[in-house]
Amino acid sequence: MNERSNTPVTVLGLGAMGRAIADAIHRGGHATTVWNRTAGRADALVAKGATLAPSPTSAVEVSPVIVVCLLDDESVRATLTPLAPLLTGRLVINVTTVTPKQARDTAAWAAEHGVEYLDGAIMAVPEMIGLPVASLLYSGSRAAFETHRELLELLGGARWFGTDPGIASLYDLALLGSMYSMFAGFAHGAAMMASEGVPATEFVEMAAPWISAMTIGLPHHAEFFDQGDYTTDVQSLDFNKAAVDTIAEASRDQGVGTDVIAAVQTLIDRQVAAGHGKDSFARVFEGIRRPAPTA
Repeated sequence: MNERSNTPVTVLGLGAMGRAIADAIHRGGHATTVWNRTAGRADALVAKGATLAPSPTSAVEVSPVIVVCLLDDESVRATLTPLAPLLTGRLVINVTTVTPKQARDTAAWAAEHGVEYLDGAIMAVPEMIGLPVASLLYSGSRAAFETHRELLELLGGARWFGTDPGIASLYDLALLGSMYSMFAGFAHGAAMMASEGVPATEFVEMAAPWISAMTIGLPHHAEFFDQGDYTTDVQSLDFNKAAVDTIAEASRDQGVGTDVIAAVQTLIDRQVAAGHGKDSFARVFEGIRRPAPTA
């Protein structure tokens, strides 16, 4: 085992994800120190051999690598700012969910204090950490990523997206945005069926394979987005407008809210009103990328 493979690591933050990260790191053979505002959350980790630090200061002092997994950017900055003198010369890996701007601001702060910085985004739930199905995205210091790749891969698949520290979080939020929109669409469909007494557990038997099958069209949509040419001879915006308007009407008839489908209606209507009714549905991308100015 080389020196890097058993580098001591400190984990700040022991929510469900922080505990899973600390556990995977400890199981990987690293001396693991943990800290959390609520010390009781460390009990199971301590029982396995991790060390509970009484304060962030004592936690940081013992490790050259600090993994930060806190609630939000505000809690990250509140925790790290008083530790700046101690963090100089150490690596901070921040896997807290933040915006790209927040990641860049923290990276700039780290650079000012001589702290090496790697921003991380976790595409997994806590139960997936340490398994091949977990995917973690990183951006920032390439040297840090390459040096500590073995450590990072204890958590799951690790991929570096470049030196811009904001790119990993941008991917994270873009992927999550896609996911939440999909879940909202499923909730709308389930609500329509519930209006006639069909259980969601029955509807999902149809919905899950249907949604999965539709993802085959995503690469085609991506080509439209990148090329900016939305010319099509099948299922134009006019065609899709009729379908979506009918879904909205049926929803109202069933007493179901139209919040989800109304957003799609608005995107289509704007493009049709601008004279693009013969183009592909994919053209709604333009209305999202360049939204109309608000009054």
